[in-house]
Parts: sequence; structure tokens; C-alpha cells
Amino acid sequence: MSRVLVTGATGFVGRHLVRLLRQRGDRVLGTCYPDQPGGEDRDFAHLDLRSEADLAEFVRSGRPERIFHLAALSNVRQSWEKRAETIETNLLGTSNLLEAVRRFAPGCRVLFLSSSDVYGELSGEEKYFKEEDPCQVVNPYAFTKAAGELLSRFYVQVEKLDIVIARPFPHTGPGQAANFVFSDWAWQVALIERGKKPPFIEVGNLAIRRDYSDVRDTVKAYVLLMGKGRPGETYNVCSGQAVSLQEVLDTLLKLAARPVEVRQDPARLRKTDIPFLAGDGSKLRRETGWTPAIPFCQTLRDLVDFWREKTL
Repeated sequence: MSRVLVTGATGFVGRHLVRLLRQRGDRVLGTCYPDQPGGEDRDFAHLDLRSEADLAEFVRSGRPERIFHLAALSNVRQSWEKRAETIETNLLGTSNLLEAVRRFAPGCRVLFLSSSDVYGELSGEEKYFKEEDPCQVVNPYAFTKAAGELLSRFYVQVEKLDIVIARPFPHTGPGQAANFVFSDWAWQVALIERGKKPPFIEVGNLAIRRDYSDVRDTVKAYVLLMGKGRPGETYNVCSGQAVSLQEVLDTLLKLAARPVEVRQDPARLRKTDIPFLAGDGSKLRRETGWTPAIPFCQTLRDLVDFWREKTL
């Protein structure tokens, strides 16, 4: 049994990861903010990673053997509205964590969660990105993740810490908050079915194409990378298939129990948008054996069912 620390343990991805780790028999420590720990989470702390002293003490006393660093402000649209908070949480928080590891747990292995958003856009080219491709950040959130990668490599090269970098492409599934696009749509479908909302869905840009995975597959990749990833190396976590938002919306509308009209809402359009973002996941597959197992249509069905239960 390993002592594992998950930052952002009560977030969308954190809850799925914690469940998987507990099933494996690991003892899971966690940080959560702004959430409060639940009654079953006796080893979780209400802790803002921007507090260097509190985080250092938690690492010192917890003595983790492995750390999954998930905590971040991860909504791209909100990163424009909350630039300072995004930079402080995502970059300063990462710096505080790695410094705590250097001081109190230098033998601990860390998985830093970056983002495929760091790739940005390459002249409109429909390219399946590889890890060695250049980064071109186009939003504040992506900036913090690209900077976090540089910081992680610094601690590997100079301080000799054991850090692996994951670049997940978009992932969704049951439990995701409604401020992310697919969960927002699924939530609206559930409300319409219950008669709690007029029968239309408000959408933004439907032309963009993304590489999506199920969150339950994604956290399995994280566990494999923790065990098999090489220090200082970066790994795409992706399905290798690009899907348009229009295709996803069409699937959700077919799952709806009532007819739904679609309306475009200018407020849902981003200041900048990457028209095509998909990844080459061959490095991850080659070095860990990971492959996605859950069909995306099942992911969407489970997401709608999650919101149907929540809106009862």
C-alpha cells in the first residue's frame, strides 16, 4: 500500500482518481479547495496551494510516496476573467508544491498534470500533436500549464526530483461541473426533460474539433504513468480521434427524451478558440500499454444519466 497525495482531490478528475487509488489499496491523502472534505475523507485537508507554509507542513507531516498534482483553475473561458487567480493558483501553487517536495519528500514521485492547450494552433493545420511539437499558448490557462512544465523540468534537471509530465487532452464524464461544455449541454437536456427549462440549448462555436476521452480512462493513464513514466518526460493522454462539437451535440440530442431546439449564445464564444486540437498518443501506449476502453457514446450517455439523477 502506497501513501499517495492527490491535490485537487475533490474536483471532477480528483474524485475519479481517488476512487481508483482506493480500489488499488492505496492510502490517499488529499487537498481540496474551495471544497471542504467530506466525512469519508479523513486524510483530506482544506488547503489553498497558494499558502506555501500550509502546503509545506501538509507534505512534511503526510510523508507521501507519490503525488498526483491535479489542483488547478482549469476553465479556459474563466481564465480570461480571473487571470491573476489562475496564474497564482496554477503556477505559484505548483512552485509551492515542488518546493515542499524538495524540502520534505525528495524521494517522492510526482505526476504534474499539464494540458493539451499548451499546443495552441499551428496556422490552422489539422495536426495530431506529438510531445516534441512546439507550444504556442493562446490563453492564460495554457500559459500557466506551459510554465508549470518548464518548472517541473527545472526541478528534475537541477534539483533531481522525480517528476513525470502528463498532457491530457479534453476529457469528460459523470461528475463534471456544468461550466464545461458537454456537461453544460447534458445538464440542459436533463432540465428540459424534467420541465425545469424551456426546450432549447444555448451553444457557442460548434465547428471546433477536439480529441476527447472518458475521465475514467484518463485516470487509469495517470496511474500507469506514475508507475512507468520516465522522469522529465512528457506524455500525451488522448484518444487519437478528433470529434466536432456539432457531432457531440447531435448525439446528446438523440439521447434526449424530448425535442430540443439549438440556439447560439454570443456569451458562450471564447475570446480565442483553437479550431482543431487532437493528439498522437503512441508514446503513452508504447511505454505504459494504456488504451482507452470506454466508447465516447457511452461517456455521453453516462453524463446525461448523471445529470438526470442530479435534477430529480
